[in-house]
Amino acid sequence: MPSLRRVLIVEDEPLIAMMLEDFLDVLEREVAGTADDVAGALARIEAGGIEVAILDVNLRGGEQSWPVAARLDELGIPFILATGGAGDTIAEAWRNRPILSKPFTMDGVERALDGLG
Repeated sequence: MPSLRRVLIVEDEPLIAMMLEDFLDVLEREVAGTADDVAGALARIEAGGIEVAILDVNLRGGEQSWPVAARLDELGIPFILATGGAGDTIAEAWRNRPILSKPFTMDGVERALDGLG
């Protein structure tokens, strides 16, 4: 049984979010919630029950997930940054965080999560 089980997914593309949910189910992890924007993610974090998060770097409307990363960091909750690569710039404060490159594979998601704990 994985040590970090309850995963918050912050992803603005519904099909990608659903794919991650399916991957997590197969990997015996639990979806602690999903959000497609910063406000929704912050509200979900405040509701509690999150052990780890996967954050899409660039969200709809030019929004970036850095406020979410900052709140998770304040709470000591580990997170992975998901990026499509080209054009995605990781803010300097978060460059030491694990990166999950798109397109996702189940093995890649598993390795990234296992690498956190």
